[in-house]
Amino acid sequence: MPPPLMPNFNNSVKLKYVKLGYQYLINHFLTFTLLPITLTLLLQLRYSPDEYLRLWNSLRFDFVHVLCSAFLIIMISTTYFTSKSHSVYLVNYACFKPPRACRAPFSTFMEHSKLILNSEPKSVDFQMKILERSGLGEETCLPIAIHFIPPSPTLEASGGEAELVIFSAMDSLFEKTGIKPNDVHILIVNCSLFSPTPSLSAMVINKYKMRGNVKSYNLSGMGCSAGLISIDLARDLLQVHKNSNAIVVSTEIITPNYYQGKERSMLVPNCLFRMGGAAVLLSNRRTFRTQAKYRLLHVVRTQKGADDKAFRCVYEEEDREGKVGISLSKDLMAIAGVALKSNITTLGPLVLPTSEQLLFLISLISRKIFNPKGKPYIPDFKQAFEHFCIHAGGRAVIDELQKNLQLSAEHVEASRMTLHRFGNTSSSSLWYELSYIEAKGRMKRGDRVWQIAFGSGFKCNSAVWKCMSSVETMGNNGPWDDCIDRYPVYIPEVVKL
Repeated sequence: MPPPLMPNFNNSVKLKYVKLGYQYLINHFLTFTLLPITLTLLLQLRYSPDEYLRLWNSLRFDFVHVLCSAFLIIMISTTYFTSKSHSVYLVNYACFKPPRACRAPFSTFMEHSKLILNSEPKSVDFQMKILERSGLGEETCLPIAIHFIPPSPTLEASGGEAELVIFSAMDSLFEKTGIKPNDVHILIVNCSLFSPTPSLSAMVINKYKMRGNVKSYNLSGMGCSAGLISIDLARDLLQVHKNSNAIVVSTEIITPNYYQGKERSMLVPNCLFRMGGAAVLLSNRRTFRTQAKYRLLHVVRTQKGADDKAFRCVYEEEDREGKVGISLSKDLMAIAGVALKSNITTLGPLVLPTSEQLLFLISLISRKIFNPKGKPYIPDFKQAFEHFCIHAGGRAVIDELQKNLQLSAEHVEASRMTLHRFGNTSSSSLWYELSYIEAKGRMKRGDRVWQIAFGSGFKCNSAVWKCMSSVETMGNNGPWDDCIDRYPVYIPEVVKL
């Protein structure tokens, strides 16, 4: 008779529950250790009421001791509360929803490309292949000036797009929160490629007649991760300025940056970038604690600009004919992977439970000592977060992060659907994704959200939020209100045009 086969432990033992048991044991190790010790001490220190009374009477207090003790307590309390960082709350936010007149379906986009590049059929075919595999849908929008043949990227048209996007988002934010423009103490506007004079932040101040001492900042040239850089700047300012409100406006103005040449590396952004913008209200006021949606826990920023390849992988330059565009390097995904690794190495210890950190440490030690070529252990970030907002930069970006972080289809659903419905809206895409999760009714009190974005330079930035209260889906007045019931949709690998 053949020897009996070894049992299949994958089938006979629920390894999932074994791992859950391990995580629970490690994460609550201190509790399990201290509980029996505490009980033992309590049993050893059993006194009768008379013994407790004698112990109390044996203590002698005088005025000097009481005064010194009170002073010490006050000093320690004062030091603690003055050194403690102020909590930063996300009160609410609003996303710009482009008008239907700006819609750019595939057929319209390709027809315009053929007319604009009628002498370059290979460039037209290249754009078609990119669009077919982009993950974008038929409802993404481009500004009016780009719908002209040829496009009319004038300064006036660019300013008109900026006013439409930013003022629409700001109006919606003021309506949602009920605050007045005069209640804003800090204003930060980020837009990478359109930086007029006066600045966009000055344009907002003029429109809403904000207070004369408002602290305004205008960030440009920082790419798709500039939204989280603005959040980080707002957080730092709110640590210094007490009882203040800050508004962060994130957008990218498409009009002046539509490339009309034939260089393939510069044609890719034309196929991916679309209109979008968001306005976010942050505050350190305690009065907002009960009505705020989220509390900011961490911001981690990673900069790889010292490396020449990383610095030039997303680069604005002129082509051989003098036409300006954004060139995307073939090394972009590899550089993004390196930046991501550095970012999560810093973020991991801040957010991962002890069980995951211990497994990572064991893996690191075993690779250093026993097997340097062994596969490193990838921490399970699903243990740290309930929701993921991955910058909707393109299908390849989302695919790569889903694979590397071992995320499920539901975890990246918000990113894929945002890319499909709105396209790559640059730094504001994270807020469309967060709005999608809310519109689906998935955001519950205590849930943690990881926002992660990549930007030129090259940068990888993360923000971690904690939900303060379950978000109502009705009357949200968000960008998904009229279409959330249709999503999620199936997105094929290739859409034949």
